[in-house]
Amino acid sequence: MTFRFPILALILAGLSGCGSSYSPNTYASNAAQKENPVDQGVIVGVRPVGVSAADTVGTVTGAAAGGIAGSQVGVGPVSAFSALGGSLVGGIAGSAAEHVASDTTAYEYIIRKTTGGTLVSVTQQDKTPLALGQKVLVIAGVQARVVPDYTVPSQEPPKQAEAPKVAPTTTAPAPEPVAAMPLVPLPPTTTDPPKVETGP
Repeated sequence: MTFRFPILALILAGLSGCGSSYSPNTYASNAAQKENPVDQGVIVGVRPVGVSAADTVGTVTGAAAGGIAGSQVGVGPVSAFSALGGSLVGGIAGSAAEHVASDTTAYEYIIRKTTGGTLVSVTQQDKTPLALGQKVLVIAGVQARVVPDYTVPSQEPPKQAEAPKVAPTTTAPAPEPVAAMPLVPLPPTTTDPPKVETGP
């Protein structure tokens, strides 16, 4: 009966060291070596948020530890009720320990994707938040993450400048020389009235 509490304390202490990591630089084993789609985008919104533990591992582990510790009390029905009570108390303690270990703060980022302009949200833990207007990469997958855009623009060989295409010019043939025409003298004009001949 004297060793049940140290067992419970030992298991809960071990649980307290199992806090989740929400860092964009830490991959879980099931997320490593996976091909994930990547989109480029720009940070258009950021706010601090809280991340709460899911109440699964701590509750189950604490209940198991409490049940083991409670079963050490008495025999028969007393032992069964002690185990049940220990499971209940251990589950509550395990849940509380998980919250202490895993509850944390993070940043929620709103990113406008470069392609298509759609908005996406990713929450992760950063020491300092990414800046508004910063160009980032949105990496999808089991653990979505946002990181500063570290891609290098592809180095394409410079295109040789082509000479501008000019439409061929055609020269109009020179006009043929025109022969000078001789001037024809005009008959003299008189202003005198015509003479009328009269008989003798």
